[in-house]
Amino acid sequence: MRVATANSYDNTIAQLTKRQAELSALQGQIATGKRVQKASDDPVAAVLSEAAQNRLTRVQADQRALEASKTSIVQGESALGQAGEILQNVRDQLISAGNGSYGPHEYKDIALQIEGMRDELLSVANQKNSSGRTLFGGLGGAETPFIDSFGPGGSGVTFQGLRGQEATGDNSLPQSFDGNAVFMRIPQGNGTFVLSQSASNTGSVRTDTGQVLNPSALTGQNYSISFADNAGTMEYSVTNTTTGLPVAGQTGMPYTPGTAIAFDGLSFEVNGNPQTGDSITLDASAPPTDIFKVLQNVVDALRSATTNNSPELMQALGRTTAELDSGHDRILQARSMAGAWLARADSIDTLLTDRAVAHQTEQSNLEDLDMVQGISDFQNQQTGLQAALQSYAQVQRLSLFQYIG
Repeated sequence: MRVATANSYDNTIAQLTKRQAELSALQGQIATGKRVQKASDDPVAAVLSEAAQNRLTRVQADQRALEASKTSIVQGESALGQAGEILQNVRDQLISAGNGSYGPHEYKDIALQIEGMRDELLSVANQKNSSGRTLFGGLGGAETPFIDSFGPGGSGVTFQGLRGQEATGDNSLPQSFDGNAVFMRIPQGNGTFVLSQSASNTGSVRTDTGQVLNPSALTGQNYSISFADNAGTMEYSVTNTTTGLPVAGQTGMPYTPGTAIAFDGLSFEVNGNPQTGDSITLDASAPPTDIFKVLQNVVDALRSATTNNSPELMQALGRTTAELDSGHDRILQARSMAGAWLARADSIDTLLTDRAVAHQTEQSNLEDLDMVQGISDFQNQQTGLQAALQSYAQVQRLSLFQYIG
């Protein structure tokens, strides 16, 4: 079969063009650092690289969500710190209110200061994070979770958010606290029972907040302690108002100031000088109150005090101090939970960072160019092309006419 000269030239040109295309493609790979620039370069590697990129995108989304949660938790923990400082300042004011030299004017001044702290605490409870989401709204539901309606016909501060706490996920954390649990679930009295004076008392009897001596002996029932003068001796009797029966061993007992009355696993100290008909109630079924009502109650007690160290005021100050400490404990528990969340966030962040590096490494192995190998191949291709071009130039000059004549 005869091969024409023109056909030979065409094949040579085609090979030179192919070599130039390969050299150009290799040059593009070196310039971008990518071995796989389109799916046709390596279909299998392209698919696997796309899957690795999708996994990396999901990890990066988790990292952004985690960072948003961390920011919100840090801001919430800071707000809880502010709330704790406010309650400590209130406690300092309560201690100063026990000064025996203070009178109605001083009490009203203290009440005004505590009222301002109460408003400040309400502002803290309604704080928002940098994204505009409430820090203590629970599961959401209201732009302002705590609404103040104190005043005539008002019911105090109410929680308008959704109670509950977001569950932590494998790679996520809550972005808000359950404000209802932090501020609105404060145990009354000492946390087990509440001691109160009768509004009709005429003497100066008062009690401390009481304590639990034997939890297993508690009945969870309510009691009344009444006082009566018996032939010049003041006596007290304890009645179970839930059953209507007197408490065994607590009827007609002689009273002296500082007496510790103990029965059914509980105890409390009574001071002052009661009059016949005075009474004290013990309520073991009082529902939780809220920290704002605790502060408002002591403000009202201070404003209504007309004499120095009145029994009603001393009783109110003692009860408020106990409830304030319970409220502070709940804030400390919330701060502790925030600290645990932040520690968990650091662990999750480390895990996500490691995953991101693994996905990036996988993607790099699939599509990146080995630069040493790439440059070596480029130089070899370039040398081969130059040699082919020179050979073609020499062959192109060959002609039979050069030998005729």
